[in-house]
Amino acid sequence: MAQKTTELYRGKAKTVYHTTDADKLILHFRNDTSAFDGERIEQLARKGMVNNKFNYFIMQQLEQAGIPTQVEALLSDDEVLVKKLDMIPVECVVRNFAAGSLVKRLGVEEGLALTPPTFELFLKNDALHDPMINDSHVVSFGWATTEQLTQMKALTLRVNEVLSRLFDQAGLMLVDFKLEFGLFHGQVVLGDEFSPDGCRLWDKATRKKLDKDRFRQGLGGVVEAYEEVAQRLGVPID
Repeated sequence: MAQKTTELYRGKAKTVYHTTDADKLILHFRNDTSAFDGERIEQLARKGMVNNKFNYFIMQQLEQAGIPTQVEALLSDDEVLVKKLDMIPVECVVRNFAAGSLVKRLGVEEGLALTPPTFELFLKNDALHDPMINDSHVVSFGWATTEQLTQMKALTLRVNEVLSRLFDQAGLMLVDFKLEFGLFHGQVVLGDEFSPDGCRLWDKATRKKLDKDRFRQGLGGVVEAYEEVAQRLGVPID
């Protein structure tokens, strides 16, 4: 098994480490929680552990559905071994229901069902506040090729099919989510994470928010909401 060595990168909620295997990295999920481009940061007990195990569970579900992911092995409560990807600086966002920035941009009602789901692209750049971009930008600026972008879109929509069904069976609405991809020896692979930090999840019956909007909107009970989602899905937390 690859051993952790030096720190490669420290993000808002995760630290990435090199390992003794040049093709592998270790992701450490911290308890840090941030909003508004890092303007507000708090420590929430158990959050790193919950997100790590949640992400591992989801990635296993996606692998079983034929979607290539970077996840290799769960190492501990808050660490996971992953493939080292050459990350593509583009976020793929699917929206099944209107929420967040879409509501602000287009003035539509929160919760409006979107049929078919919308697909959007954003440049991953904190300094520029992750601006919305289009296919032409991605190819013209060399962030990804047309073929890679086509694969990213197809994989994102396939993830939406698999996870919408999974969450629906748990009494949850998968409102929207973002995905990031990278290249592993030339292959497009799902990277980063899938957790309540990067998606919106509502209770189907009450539309209670069970995701990071609880932190953004000061609703409280953030980790408790994440744990409720995990419990409904059957994610082994403890």
